Amino acid sequence: MSIESTSTDTASLGFRRPQQLARFPALLVAESTRQGGLSTFPYTSMNLGLYSKDQPTVIQQNRDLFFERLGISEGQVAGLHQVHGTEVLLAEKAGQYKGFDALITQQVGLYLSATVADCTPILIFDPKQRAVGAIHAGWRGTVARIVVKTLEAMQHNFGTVAADCYAYVGTCIDECSFEVDADVADHFTDPFKRWDEEKQKFFVDLKASNVALLKAKGVPPSQIEVSPYSTVLHNEAYFSYRKEKGLTGRMLAVIGLKA
Repeated sequence: MSIESTSTDTASLGFRRPQQLARFPALLVAESTRQGGLSTFPYTSMNLGLYSKDQPTVIQQNRDLFFERLGISEGQVAGLHQVHGTEVLLAEKAGQYKGFDALITQQVGLYLSATVADCTPILIFDPKQRAVGAIHAGWRGTVARIVVKTLEAMQHNFGTVAADCYAYVGTCIDECSFEVDADVADHFTDPFKRWDEEKQKFFVDLKASNVALLKAKGVPPSQIEVSPYSTVLHNEAYFSYRKEKGLTGRMLAVIGLKA
């Protein structure tokens, strides 16, 4: 079965490291929290979202702080202006790219990032081919199997075999908080949705859905780590677009091969 993360708690510094991926010396990996930054309410405090409505100068100060704590700089990071699609970009240099929801690379010293505030970040590492991927999977991306398409892109570009990969399914909205109507729930199969008779609503499990996709593609369950945290239930540590009614910051999930 997939393992639940028990990573060292560095949340007050603005990030946590997935336990399993952090064991690889050649790999830099982190998932930011909302703590340890400079933004004021409602973006308190480590808002890293370039496309949020926080003050741009403060966002950049937060990003500089976050990357400095990781031992890298903004000039080494590739990021996305995400569109809830399934396009995967082969990243060869740093910068911001529009129209993609996943990045892959073999470039040493290039760090991939996915921006989230309820959607699921997924980080992938192939230690045999020395390749990495960073994925933004909202409900649309999940049902469109973006995690599978990312593994297929890694296979095409790098020769990646899913059985060799390690994956981290990161912090996102939890099942008991992701309340939806049939227009969303109908896209999910029964194991990943439930009907609440009292609320007359469906509840969808994005983490379990993406774990199932990883397993079906061939990633061993023992090589899949799942964040135990929820953007809604642990809102003091993470931004939640839904809980905070759209007026909130963004986190980053980051992965890359150390220079």
